[in-house]
Amino acid sequence: MSVAASSGGTAPGLSVSRRIVLLRHAKADWPEVPDHERPLAERGRKDAPAVGRRLAETGIDFDLTLCSTAARTRETWKLAVQELPHRPKTVYEERLYNASPGELIAVLNELPEDTEDILVIGHNPGMQGLAEVLVGDSEGDALARMNRRGFPTSALAMLSFTGSWKALEPGVTTLFDYWAPREA
Repeated sequence: MSVAASSGGTAPGLSVSRRIVLLRHAKADWPEVPDHERPLAERGRKDAPAVGRRLAETGIDFDLTLCSTAARTRETWKLAVQELPHRPKTVYEERLYNASPGELIAVLNELPEDTEDILVIGHNPGMQGLAEVLVGDSEGDALARMNRRGFPTSALAMLSFTGSWKALEPGVTTLFDYWAPREA
């Protein structure tokens, strides 16, 4: 399914402030099933609502959630979204499964210009790699914390940039926050 949609004639958002929140799915189990069908582990089912509460605390009113089609990402979203004050439109995007940072940027470049704040739920190493290549600046100690912790399950990297989705490329965002459930 393509994430592109008509923006209703909206002019390209050259000076629009946008936020991208990257979420690595919660802790998954390792049963004898294909990787795409792996469910959450017990710890993941506990962490996912905590992620939802953290997302709610940010005050970001997401326009869109892009979620990988894998079982563990869908289950993470199902548990996290219950903690949000409003459910954003959700697109289950096959291209997010095992995507490289470049493939993820290509998906984001297709977003309609009237979309300002998005949540992307995916997998490592793609999510961590995407955060690393997009960040050109950081607020406070967010980058130091992300570099120290990496991108464990249920981690959130919160990025902002100004401009068009088509202009999203390496180094143009600011990491304004980083969070993981067991962050010290």
